[in-house]
Formats: sequence, C-alpha cells, structure tokens
Amino acid sequence: MSDSYFPRWPVQPDAEEGRVVAPDERLPWPQMIAMGIQHVVAMFGSTVLAPLLMGFDPNLCIFMSGVGTLLFFVLVGGRVPSYLGSSFAFIGLVIAVTGYGGHGPNMNIPVALGGIIACGVAYAIIGLTVAAVGTRWIEALMPPVVTGAIVCVIGLNLALIAVKGVMGSGFDSWMALVTVLCVGAVVVFARGMAQRLLILIGLAIAYCIYAVLTNGMSMGKPIDFSIVANAAWFGMPHFTAPVFEALAMTLLAPIAIILVAENLGHIKAVGAMTGRSLDRYIGRAFIGDGLATIASGFAGGTGVTTYAENIGVMAVTKIYSTLVFVIAALFAIVLGFSPKFGALIQTIPGPVLGGVSIVVFGLIAVTGARICVVNKVDFSDNRNLIVAAVTLVFGTGDFTLKLGGSRSAGSGRLRLGGDYFFYALLRRRGLGLFDASFV
Repeated sequence: MSDSYFPRWPVQPDAEEGRVVAPDERLPWPQMIAMGIQHVVAMFGSTVLAPLLMGFDPNLCIFMSGVGTLLFFVLVGGRVPSYLGSSFAFIGLVIAVTGYGGHGPNMNIPVALGGIIACGVAYAIIGLTVAAVGTRWIEALMPPVVTGAIVCVIGLNLALIAVKGVMGSGFDSWMALVTVLCVGAVVVFARGMAQRLLILIGLAIAYCIYAVLTNGMSMGKPIDFSIVANAAWFGMPHFTAPVFEALAMTLLAPIAIILVAENLGHIKAVGAMTGRSLDRYIGRAFIGDGLATIASGFAGGTGVTTYAENIGVMAVTKIYSTLVFVIAALFAIVLGFSPKFGALIQTIPGPVLGGVSIVVFGLIAVTGARICVVNKVDFSDNRNLIVAAVTLVFGTGDFTLKLGGSRSAGSGRLRLGGDYFFYALLRRRGLGLFDASFV
C-alpha cells in the first residue's frame, strides 16, 4: 500500500477473470457501482431486521449505516473494507430497557439511545487503548482459534434465524430453496461480472419467480405493491434525541466487548482472505466503529458493527476494494431519504430474503473455518481443540447463565465474550499482554 493516508486505488485490469481485487485497488466505475449496490442488498436484510425487532425507524437506520460507514472509512484511511450496519448484539438488552412489546414503533427509544451512546464511548476507549499500547494484549485474548470459532458461530447463529424465518409454510420453504438454487445457478453458469453479482442477480430472479407464482398464479401470499405506490419519493429521516439514564447506560455499555469481537473477527477474516495483514489498523477500526455508534445513537439509530454479511459477499466475489463500501454508503444515505425505497424493499418476500440470507450466512461460517486454516491453528494442541469445541457448542446451542433473576445476555454472540477469557485461563504461559508497537 502507498505511504499516503488514503490508497491510490489503481484499476485492476483482469478483475473479470476472477483475480482478487485488493483493498487498495478497484474495478472500472460501472462495475464498482454495481458491487456497491450488491453490498447494500446483502446487508439490507439484517440492517432493517434489527431495527424492526427493536422498534426503530428502518429508513433512519439505513441512513446512519451509510454515515457510519463513511466515518469508519475516514478513520482507517480507506484501508479496511467494511460496511457498518445495525448490530444484533443490542436487540435483547434494548428490548429489556425499553419494555418494547414487539409491534409498531418503540415509544421508549430515547432511553435506549443513551445506552447505545455509552456503548460507543466504551468501544472508542478500547480503540484508543489499542492504538496507544499495541495489539498484543488483544491478540493474546483473541487468537485465531477463538476469532475463527466465533466468526463461524456468528454465521451459524444467523443461519438459524434465516431458516426459521422461511418455515412458515410449505410454499415459503420451497421458495427459499428456489432462491438458494437461483444464487447457485448464477455462481455456476454466469461468467464475468454477472458471476460477481450473484447475490443481487439471484435475488432478482427469485423475486420475479415469486411474483409470478403468487401474484400471477395465486400459489402463495402475493406481493403488495400498493405500499410502494402510496409512499413518497423523498422525505427526511425521523431523528430522535437520546435520554441518558444510568441503568440503561450500565446495561448497554458492556456490549462494546462483543462489538470488539465482531470487528476483530472481521479484520482477521479479511486479512486471511486477502493475504494481507490489517492488524495495524485494528485500533483505528475500533475507534471508527465506536464513533459511528455514538453518531447513530445521537441521531436516533441503532448501534452499529462491521457486517458479517459483507464478508460473505467479499469471500465469493474476491473484491475487497474499500471504494466499494464508499459507494454502498452513499447509496444507503440516498435511500435513507426515500420512503418509497423503504416501501419497495419491504415488498421483498420473506422466503426470498431468507433464501439469500442462508447463502450469505453459510459463507460467513465457512470464513470462520478459513481463519483457522490460514493461520495454521494446531488442533493437536488440546487447548485449541477444547476452546473451539466449547465455543461452537455454547455459541450455537444458545447457552445462557442467570445472574440473580436476570439472564446473562440478550444475544447468542454476547455470551461468546467469555470464550476469550476461557482461552486465557487455559494458557500455560504468561499472557504478555502489552507491547511497544503502535497501531
């Protein structure tokens, strides 16, 4: 990479032939725009589902995901390919502190926003610490065997959500399978840029098939296009001011530990896939993610995190150019001002979105395994073996402890934070937590 703060992003001439496009390279602009749109589509299911589950405004969360991604991009100097979207780690505790009933808008969002901001501050402080003292203490607590297992568990947990979401009826299940086959067909039979847009093209084909079968042949729940016709083309996002309450802030701030795990896993995964170490940007990445969460909280949006869905897209397309995420962020900001777009996305049938999610989440799980393979994790070492085994079973089995009268976590990923400490306890040598290097 160049010595300037931002890369130069030279055009990769042979990208169409399946070669890797590195973070500091790019495709021709028309293809870059298409790839940016695909990343927005890939993250859309989760970055809209999470706010809906918490009673937040999805359009505002889309808008803030774009703003947060640009903020992250600037903080890391355009070196780390990542999109920031709504984090599922907040769902359980946000519902707990707001008393949200699960339907319609959440009337107590301001209380949750104060806690989200507190989490962002804690996250940024962790990033500043990493930037000041180096990464060895993070790596000692979060080695490849742990980060690989956690990335794998994240994919498996998300896949479980996707599968459950398409089991409402026999038709829904078959339509999800058709969607998976559509994406697979693009992978196998498409060539050039079309193969790289497998998620977007596969979703569009499945959407059309669903519309023909339901709206045309009455085989399932038809798509309601009236909500699109009645929605305005342009409209301001609905901003909400935070309210700072000690209890909510105390409960939500520790989620920063999980965001660190997700971000570190993302950076390690991208480094493994590209063959380039991005460790020197870990501190700045944490700070960028923390500041993006703070900004989102002040605007009325959810806490944000690096998106695992985009790892899946990068893994299959081999395009890691950070400029793709700038395009995706700008596109998301524009979409945040369009209620009509929000209505259009709402017409994507659940089985179709679920089928696409199954593909992407599966790719995430495989990427976790890839981290272990690339880093040559020695599973003849019983410590590595038991840490990976316990992480996979606890993470996918929804293991929960109770502290007093309350559950220890509102998210499967939140419980995974203990796996880092489990690994540390099993170390036979001193941790050697701090070093003199700087991020």
